[in-house]
Amino acid sequence: MHQLRRRDRRLARRVPSEPAQLRAFRLTAVGADVVLVGYFSAKQKDFETLMASAARELAARGARVVVQIVQRRDVSAGGVQKMGLPYSSRTLLSYGKVREVAQACGQANADAVIFVASLTERQQRTLTGMLGRPAVSLSDILAAD
Repeated sequence: MHQLRRRDRRLARRVPSEPAQLRAFRLTAVGADVVLVGYFSAKQKDFETLMASAARELAARGARVVVQIVQRRDVSAGGVQKMGLPYSSRTLLSYGKVREVAQACGQANADAVIFVASLTERQQRTLTGMLGRPAVSLSDILAAD
């Protein structure tokens, strides 16, 4: 009997809750300065239009886009078969681009980083830790309203 109770408690602790930073950002997105990051393959020619529409969506919700950064997956970095795949399963972007985003966030004193592409929970946690501010996908922001 005692073993079952201990096992039950362990399972209860393993249930991940939403990080406090992400919850706080969702509540205070109005008036926030954000960095907008897009990840696109070289096949997508209309990425500028997608970035502009994402910036308009955020502006309609009260956020100010202070910097826009684009990571494009080119043919030379792995061939045509890999263009739709992320550079890194942990961060979606290449390491150099993550450093560039972190530097832009520091210079612009941004409150959060919004990704046009959808992020997994693991990517959100990793990027939030690396960038020092909440990293969320645009679809999460749109779904919260």
